[in-house]
Amino acid sequence: MNVGVNSARLNLRLEGWRSRLLLMVLVGSFAGLVGRAAWLQGFHAGFLQQKGDERYSRVIEMPASRGIIRDRNGQPLAISTPSESLWASREDIEFTAEQERHLAGLLHMDVRELGQRLKGGHGNFVYLKRQVAPEVAQQVMALKISGLFQQHGFHRAYPKGDETAHLVGFTDADDRGQEGVELAFQSSLGGMAGARRVIKDRAGHVIEDVESIRVPRPGKDVTLSVDARIQHLAYRELRNAVTVNKAKAGSIVVLDTRTGEVLALANYPDYDPNNREHLSGAQLRNRAITDTFEPGSTMKPFTIATALEAGKVTPNTLVPTGGGQMSIGSNVIRDTHPAAELTVAQVIQHSSNVGAARIALSLPAETMWNMFTDVGFGQTPKLGFPGEAGGRVRPYRTWKPIEQATMAYGNGISVSLVQLARAYTIFADGGKLKPLSLTRVATPPAGRQVISAQTAREVTDMLELVVKPEGTAPAAQVRGYRVAGKTGTAHKVIGGRYTNRYVASFVGFAPASAPRLLIAVMIDEPSGASYYGGLVAAPAFSTLMGGALRLLGVPPDDPGSSAFSVPATGTTSSEDT
Repeated sequence: MNVGVNSARLNLRLEGWRSRLLLMVLVGSFAGLVGRAAWLQGFHAGFLQQKGDERYSRVIEMPASRGIIRDRNGQPLAISTPSESLWASREDIEFTAEQERHLAGLLHMDVRELGQRLKGGHGNFVYLKRQVAPEVAQQVMALKISGLFQQHGFHRAYPKGDETAHLVGFTDADDRGQEGVELAFQSSLGGMAGARRVIKDRAGHVIEDVESIRVPRPGKDVTLSVDARIQHLAYRELRNAVTVNKAKAGSIVVLDTRTGEVLALANYPDYDPNNREHLSGAQLRNRAITDTFEPGSTMKPFTIATALEAGKVTPNTLVPTGGGQMSIGSNVIRDTHPAAELTVAQVIQHSSNVGAARIALSLPAETMWNMFTDVGFGQTPKLGFPGEAGGRVRPYRTWKPIEQATMAYGNGISVSLVQLARAYTIFADGGKLKPLSLTRVATPPAGRQVISAQTAREVTDMLELVVKPEGTAPAAQVRGYRVAGKTGTAHKVIGGRYTNRYVASFVGFAPASAPRLLIAVMIDEPSGASYYGGLVAAPAFSTLMGGALRLLGVPPDDPGSSAFSVPATGTTSSEDT
């Protein structure tokens, strides 16, 4: 019995000890909680407030409107219009089969594609469609689908469509410039997005606008040097020239000779920047700026100008042309129209390869190289345009006699059409090389003197002979105006070898007495009745130049003249290749 009593007392003592221990633990825990709460409330109130705000407070980006791109006369070439983006929370979206069917129809996708977009990918956030018209977005939101939201933004629109596609370029879904002026002027056109703090409910709907954190800053407008009227004519004539001559592609550049402003720039094939589905890389290439080619006989005026400046020849100097044939080692240079001798002016008029080669070989290689680089060959034209090509001019120390001879008529050197057009400004502006500009110029730049005014005048007189009936480009004549220009026809180099494919070109300016416009035309791989520059590129030049001069109200300097008619089969004289 005593043992039983002692055991009971022992058990009671043990149970009392346990209860006291439990009480101490509970009191200590409660004290810890009170202390922690006091510490957080006293010293970390900001931290708690932040965590609370994160439950319902959100910062929403406020997109900035992109700047307008205008032509020199204020016509809009690129504008921003309101658009919506529709996005969903994969975890929260819920809809009935009927809602799903309606949603897919409004977004122009089938139900299967919609389902794949919602299930595939990573993360909870997914865009269902970007740049949706506001009225369509309104219809989508009217479906009352839980977990589906809209985001306000802007969509880029291009009123001139394919006419200005390669010039203006386009933006991506986030409204960032991807090509053309849109990319070149991204920093000023893009602006800066704003932000505002809002309160959202559990479903993600904004129930209160709390504050504006940053006001959106709209992008700045850009006024280009381009004249939309001349751009329209240039695009039309280029498309016609490429189509009629069954060519692979083509480009046109129009410059104001007084200011160096680019008044038009067009390429074909083209694309519609408003609808860029199913595009190929060839359609996107701005060939006038990014592509290079051997210029052929359009280089001869620079060779002649070099010799005139060096005092080696005058316009009337007789050049022996050996019956239209000249041998340099194992290589033979030929003319299309053989002659025993020609004056320097006739070398240009009849586009004699032999004559140009003989004149070139009378000059030091360094002298020729200096002329080529002084007019910008081998260097980017510095338009600020993405992808500008610099072309290629090899160092003169490596030139062999045959290479110097062939460069005299445009083989073994590569240029872009913009480079070639700019180089010709030395003949159109008294020997001065003009810097080019894509934006409107308030004060015409002085330019850099490359050759003397006398040499420029003498070469211009020779270039006027080219468009006479005895020259290589009577089809370049413009009724009422004196025209100066030069044809070019060159074999294409593919894989390091010359092929029987051609590049036909013409560069000229008018009125020749007081030049106002300079136009360069390049047609790539014509495969119609002819491939000569005088028959393929010159007609497009003539129509465009005549229309542009009349649009600008430039008075005729030869009112009694009439344009020379060229038969469709092409029977005029042509330059050698």
